Amino acid sequence: MDGMRAWSLCSLSPFLLFLALQVTWASVSVKVAPRVEVVKGQTAYLPCDVTGSDVLTAGWFFEVADKRTRVAFWSDKSSGVDETPMLGRVSMAANKTLIISSVQFEDEHNYTCQASAGAAGTAEGRTDLRIFYEPEEPEAVGSKNIISVFSRTYSEVGRCTARNGYPQPRIVWYKDSTPLPDVRNPTSGMYMIPSVVKESSGLYTVNSVLYMMPKKEDKDSKFHCIVVYSMPKEQGKQKSSGSFTLNLNYPMEHMTFSLVNTAPLKEGDEVKLKCETDGNPQPDFEFYKPGTPDRQSGPDGIFTLANVTRNDSGTYKCQFLDIDTIEDHSRSLTLSVNYLDPVVITPSKNITVKQGEGVNLQCKTSASAEYTLQWKTGSSELSNNGNLALSSVKYSNAGLYSCIAKVPSVPGLQKKADITLIVSGKPEIEEPVFGHVGKVGEEVTIMCSAHGYPAPQFTWTPSGRESVSVQDNKVISSVTLETTAAILKDGVTCEASNQHGSDTKVFLVNVKATEESANRGIPVFKSESQTQTGSSGVVIAVVVCVLILLIVVGMLYCLQKKGKLPCGEKKKKEVVSGEVNNDKVVVEMRPGEKASEDSELLNKPHAGQ
Repeated sequence: MDGMRAWSLCSLSPFLLFLALQVTWASVSVKVAPRVEVVKGQTAYLPCDVTGSDVLTAGWFFEVADKRTRVAFWSDKSSGVDETPMLGRVSMAANKTLIISSVQFEDEHNYTCQASAGAAGTAEGRTDLRIFYEPEEPEAVGSKNIISVFSRTYSEVGRCTARNGYPQPRIVWYKDSTPLPDVRNPTSGMYMIPSVVKESSGLYTVNSVLYMMPKKEDKDSKFHCIVVYSMPKEQGKQKSSGSFTLNLNYPMEHMTFSLVNTAPLKEGDEVKLKCETDGNPQPDFEFYKPGTPDRQSGPDGIFTLANVTRNDSGTYKCQFLDIDTIEDHSRSLTLSVNYLDPVVITPSKNITVKQGEGVNLQCKTSASAEYTLQWKTGSSELSNNGNLALSSVKYSNAGLYSCIAKVPSVPGLQKKADITLIVSGKPEIEEPVFGHVGKVGEEVTIMCSAHGYPAPQFTWTPSGRESVSVQDNKVISSVTLETTAAILKDGVTCEASNQHGSDTKVFLVNVKATEESANRGIPVFKSESQTQTGSSGVVIAVVVCVLILLIVVGMLYCLQKKGKLPCGEKKKKEVVSGEVNNDKVVVEMRPGEKASEDSELLNKPHAGQ
């Protein structure tokens, strides 16, 4: 029985020990982030969540070659940081978080947060710190050599470089929009040779050289590369380079000879002919016109004809000698240069027609294609064929007439001819325009416009300073003279005459009202009838004023003779409801008295008589 008890106790002791250890470790625990990612130069935060009521110490360590180095520590008595390469950039927060500022690539380690509760046990957790840096855009450069499709060896076709990334990025080549497989051995017509350089800054520069045995189908392909890299919480980011094409040497299969100009050709144009093949490089072409001795070479396969004429129409040839096959190749092209002959007008010179007569004008031309003829004067269209008939012409019909020829099927191909129509006859003066002056004596300028051919001569009555000008198909005479009463009454006469007769018009001159004269009540002559009426009124007013003045003078004279007028008497001073002030007499009119009673007031006896 005692043996049985002893065996039972022995069998239970490991289990009790395990429970005891579990209780011990359960008294402290550590929880950390498995991985912390940060960009170089930023601040890294490594959290450490320590739980337990009896924690005595805590610290952070990093591992290099299985060797732990303490970075920072904490205890219930003290805390601080240790002498490490991170000294000055590292600290430990109250919540046990490790803070590393201005993170560098050499800070990338596995970090361990460890907490101890003394005899109660120890716990720890591990964090992996990873640093990132975004690389520059990659640069792809194609080979400058001409690569022959006949070569049976691999040729370098391009290089791609991506600088300053961390961690190490990788390069992927593209042909057009398709990524090329990463081939390191020349087994499928292409391969790549990658290389890596770790800069003194700790950043990586990656390179890749692409080798190929290209085919003719690759002549138009575009090659570029991308750099694939990672950033915090982002995988597979990428940047793309510019593209390049291959300079391939491949044989010709087809040859073309074409006209570069797209519009129909016409005389005066610059014509370009282009000869090319679908091979590379292009051969040296020779251009010529059969039947002529001239042969010319054209740079870049372009043959230029400047300022072509109808004589340049015909067949042209382009040819070259294939050096590889010692065979001549040629193509032909036919040019057709459109033309339009000068327009001829009948009659051929400027024509003079008497007023009232008729005239017929005709124009003709010839062209390489169907053409139209149109008569115009100014912007007015007169006829849509080569004939223009004008009946009973007037002076308004005189002027420049144009016949315009066009080839509608060839834009820009047009020509024209002009003829001047002169209408002869006696002068016709345009309706006169009133002249205006501010007052009598001022100068006025009057213009007399007359149609007529030959050019009319002008006579002004009265005369003055005269000048003559020509405007379109009329002659204008201007006269400047001083305004008189006779001119205001009768106006100024303009006579225009030539060998066919004469015409006369009278130009009236008015005195125009001004604000000053209106305010002063000065009479204003506004028209011929008003001027005459106003002049008569002025004469009558002047006569009436003179008569009244004579009557007043006479009455005053009579009163003085009878002694009833105190003028000249120093001792007699008469005041009516007034007063004497030195030599002045103030007379007050009584209310209700009329103007007609002035004489009675003057004859009233003096006060005190």
